[in-house]
Amino acid sequence: MADPLSPERRSANMRAIGSKDTIPELAVRRAVNALGYRFRLHRRDLPGKPDLVFPRLRKIIFVHGCFWHQHPVCREGRIPASRHAYWVPKLARTVERDAEHLAGLDAMGWHVLTIWECETVDRERLTDQLAEFLREPVAAAQDP
Repeated sequence: MADPLSPERRSANMRAIGSKDTIPELAVRRAVNALGYRFRLHRRDLPGKPDLVFPRLRKIIFVHGCFWHQHPVCREGRIPASRHAYWVPKLARTVERDAEHLAGLDAMGWHVLTIWECETVDRERLTDQLAEFLREPVAAAQDP
């Protein structure tokens, strides 16, 4: 049997972590659908392949995992104590990439909301946050 901490085994485990149809993402999709909004999923032509895209509203929602995207106010957003030299640059690059995606979307005239994994637990609060974001009018930059 292969060593559970071997590089081959570790990379296989990392590949198993999905980026689409996660439990938090599905919770957000259900809430948005219940509000009566329709959306597109994971548009590859936009920076960061946003989780939910509302083309007519010019709005985007990202659903981020607290650990992988380093949620600063969440307990899950901390760096593991073991293999510090591995995790610090890896997670820092994810945060940096997120900032690049947000800047690119902003330059394109998109209004972006990031929902953190821990925020999907309270369904009522999540629904209120989504409703407020989707009802809020976008500034004059309506040209795609």
